[in-house]
Amino acid sequence: MPTPGFDATAVIHDIGYQRYTGPRLGRVAMQRALFVHGLRAVFGFGRSAKVKAFPWLVAGVMLLVAVIVAAARSITGTVLFTYVGYADQMSLLIIFFAAIAAPQLVSGDLRAGVLPLYFSRPLRAADYVIAKFAAMTAAIWLLLGVPQLIMFLGAVFTGSGVVGELGDLLPGWAYSLLWAVTFAGISLLIASLTGKHAFAAGGIVAVFMMTVPVVGVLASLPSTTANALSGLGSPNFLIAGVGEWLTGRGSQLDVGVGRFGPVYGIEAACLIAVCLLLLLARYRKVASL
Repeated sequence: MPTPGFDATAVIHDIGYQRYTGPRLGRVAMQRALFVHGLRAVFGFGRSAKVKAFPWLVAGVMLLVAVIVAAARSITGTVLFTYVGYADQMSLLIIFFAAIAAPQLVSGDLRAGVLPLYFSRPLRAADYVIAKFAAMTAAIWLLLGVPQLIMFLGAVFTGSGVVGELGDLLPGWAYSLLWAVTFAGISLLIASLTGKHAFAAGGIVAVFMMTVPVVGVLASLPSTTANALSGLGSPNFLIAGVGEWLTGRGSQLDVGVGRFGPVYGIEAACLIAVCLLLLLARYRKVASL
């Protein structure tokens, strides 16, 4: 006997659905797509003017500073900032940029609940972390590297030797990469803990700004060793200490890092590695849900 509601005249129509037979690009292509999408999201491409406002304001200010430095050097011969020193001077702007950019990269995915969709494909948690970390690092490095390039071009066009200037620019770019990697790791780790942009941004700013008084307390102790190690208490001063150790330039610390330069380098490497490992553990947990 036919079941209730059964229509004996019903038919199945072939509407042309077919299996995909084209090339399968694999995990590398997915990483590349996530990287490009993340880099566009950081600078607000494809989004409203409200989203674009802050990152491009920061970029504009940093470019303006570079133009002023280049102009001052060409007119008066005064070097306001070196390529390495430029990154130190712009650190506050980078903190606020990271506080806005990192939630755009990861907090939105948590809030929208799209991570199970990502991980339903042959995309691993490590692929996701690598792509987002690379996008954040590239964004911060571009913010520092492009103005440094403008400073370089200004110096070359005013008569400085290309080889000598290039010898100063390349360490500046490497130092900017250190800033970018460190800030990207810390800010993405904090942003990955919440789907709310405001909470993530506030947490990032708090971590960077609230560690500065720790340096002040240690630097005020009546001990040369404590003063030299005080920069280990803040990511900002930690990177500056690594820069002093590698380049031999002056330090933001009162007494410098002295013989403890390798300690700064080891802590910086460990900090970046720990942030990446915790990010990987975080998204492996999300992927397993």
